[in-house]
Amino acid sequence: MNKTEKPNILIVDDRPENLLALEKLLEGPDVSVIKATSGNDALAMTIEHEFALVLLDVQMPEMDGFETAELMRGNKETKHIPIIFVTAINKEQEHVFRGYETGAVDYLFKPLDPDILRSKVNTFLELYNQKRVLEKTNKELEKANQQILEQQKLFVEEERLKVLIQMAGAAAHELNQPLTSLLISIDLMRAHKDDPEKLSKHMDRIEGAGERISDIVKKIRTIRRDETKPYVDICSIINFDQEIRVLSVGDSDDDFEAINAIINDHNQITLSRSISIEDAVQVLKQGCFDLVLLDYILPDGDGFDFLRRMGKEGLEMPVVVITGQGDEMIASQMIQAGADDYLTKGSVSYKYLSRTIYNTLEKARLKREIKAARTKLLKVSTRDELTGLYNRRYFMESVERETSRAERYGNEMVLCMIGLDHFKTINDTHGHPAGDMALAEIGKMLTEYVRHSDLAYHYGGGECAVILPNTDTEDAGNFGERFREIVAARQFQRNSSQFRMTVSIGIASYRDGSDKSPARLIETARQALYQAKEAGRNRVVVYGKLETR
Repeated sequence: MNKTEKPNILIVDDRPENLLALEKLLEGPDVSVIKATSGNDALAMTIEHEFALVLLDVQMPEMDGFETAELMRGNKETKHIPIIFVTAINKEQEHVFRGYETGAVDYLFKPLDPDILRSKVNTFLELYNQKRVLEKTNKELEKANQQILEQQKLFVEEERLKVLIQMAGAAAHELNQPLTSLLISIDLMRAHKDDPEKLSKHMDRIEGAGERISDIVKKIRTIRRDETKPYVDICSIINFDQEIRVLSVGDSDDDFEAINAIINDHNQITLSRSISIEDAVQVLKQGCFDLVLLDYILPDGDGFDFLRRMGKEGLEMPVVVITGQGDEMIASQMIQAGADDYLTKGSVSYKYLSRTIYNTLEKARLKREIKAARTKLLKVSTRDELTGLYNRRYFMESVERETSRAERYGNEMVLCMIGLDHFKTINDTHGHPAGDMALAEIGKMLTEYVRHSDLAYHYGGGECAVILPNTDTEDAGNFGERFREIVAARQFQRNSSQFRMTVSIGIASYRDGSDKSPARLIETARQALYQAKEAGRNRVVVYGKLETR
């Protein structure tokens, strides 16, 4: 049904006079009443229309109200429609219970009280309208989420491509030496095929090269792809010589020794130990660990206390909980509280432990990738790539938000429009790359200069904007004058081109004037900017004041 249509109510009764009476009571500008004279007619109507409510007579020939309700409840397309039974049978009889069993939400008893009827119907119409609003909102959110997911996918794929390039460089770098040694040894074997002593030495070198290649393959399977190192030919490659730093948190010496014995031969894993929550938190603050193996029972609390403390301290790293036999329920609750996986004491083996460690680290890496993609997505959606300032779309949202806040709390707020003087001349004389460089430098200078509470934007072309909350025009004028002087003193250089720039600044206050709309504030600030340019540029003008600064 089109969401702009009125909600439909279906009334079902085998007597026309009853249908007419109900229709008269329910009809109005905000509702459409549809009638059916039998259960079969009612079921047919539910196929053709969407209904907010069904008023269903209990006693009807061929198919009574109970049977009709059961069939509606059995159909996935109609089972959600609320049904109110309308009956003349005494409410004390057992059929009332059967009505609720078949899915009725309420009963109305004849003779009908018009006020009670309208009150109940209005309640369900209100619920239906709220449902439609929620459905529309959900669809809009789903559409927005889909767009976000698609953009996230692009960012993640971009990061994965970088990883593949880094992995290729790392693999080539690591495999180059053993493969070269292998090929040389094979050539030497051919040259010394009649000398058993030299052949034996060559075989030893081949065996060593093969073991080295095997170790590299094992590292590739367990490598953390976000850990890189500089490389001469490309920016960076994956670091193959990675150390996995694990902190065991628990006071049982036997449990620690058992874990240590299992991973003792794994030269990539370094195991450290803390015996309490407090000790572990201090160690994690000072050291750099990749994973925590957490015993559930600790001297100063339990696993839940440890997770809460990590959250309070802002410590983010994967946690694997170690529980006793039969404590799977606790393990499940710990995972819901933030742990990544669990191990059961007594069943820990080298294969099981190493697989859990590597799987947990991989999940943590994926979480970091998603978080980085979301951060990048948020930055792209609100930031101007050239200047690093907020973009124009975010500027328009901010002006709306900040003017509303100023109006609500009675605060002052000022908008500054900053224009680069003779920006077109710079582009024409020194080239557009020089103009882009100058604009980017202005953006950096503005970012460094504004207060933490101020908001700076690239408005478009050679213009920027700054919102100054809780500021009057005098302080804003001082702000503009100091920034104007900073820009005028700067020497800009692009390759062999050197030049200086100035800026003109227009200032408008949200408190000045009767029209306090965001659009009016932007317009007055731009008018002040034009006045500054017309007055000779390289100056500050406050809207409504003739003097310039």
